[in-house]
Amino acid sequence: MKKTAVLLYPHFSEYELSVALSILMQGNKPIVTIGLNNQTIKGEAGLSCVPDTTINEVNPEEIDSFLLPGCMDIMTLIDKHELFEFINQIAAKEIVIASISSSPFLLAKAGILRGRKFTVGLTEEAMDKLGVFEKENYCKDIVVIDGNIITARGRGFIKFGVYFGKALNLEFDEGWYHE
Repeated sequence: MKKTAVLLYPHFSEYELSVALSILMQGNKPIVTIGLNNQTIKGEAGLSCVPDTTINEVNPEEIDSFLLPGCMDIMTLIDKHELFEFINQIAAKEIVIASISSSPFLLAKAGILRGRKFTVGLTEEAMDKLGVFEKENYCKDIVVIDGNIITARGRGFIKFGVYFGKALNLEFDEGWYHE
């Protein structure tokens, strides 16, 4: 069975992944965590994770979906050209890509959001400053689905996880995630 690739980088937001990872577990969907390198990565809440593999070592043929958390300062990744090459390589396979909070910046910088509706957990001022977003395609909705791309604001992590599970046709109990 193909895997969901989960991108991890310094100060990634752990809570934004919580529901999506739980749904993947319920649906018996294997994951592979991917780092920029093989060093331990600390999330924004202090959780330390060692990635299973790196963006240079992962086998793209084993991946059928891609999950990107946001982080406190996405700008720390702005010059990671190998990351944007990897994102383009993965996106070329037309797999389900789910990106939350600030991480749609990574998709926009890689050109993946060109011509697509999206949302992002950045201010409009920040989007203007970054210069990689097509503002005419920006939606204020908490979760936006355009074809195989799911984007969400950080506070939409429950809906985000549910929509991701549904996009992958997983069997899971949606009731686990309601108040």
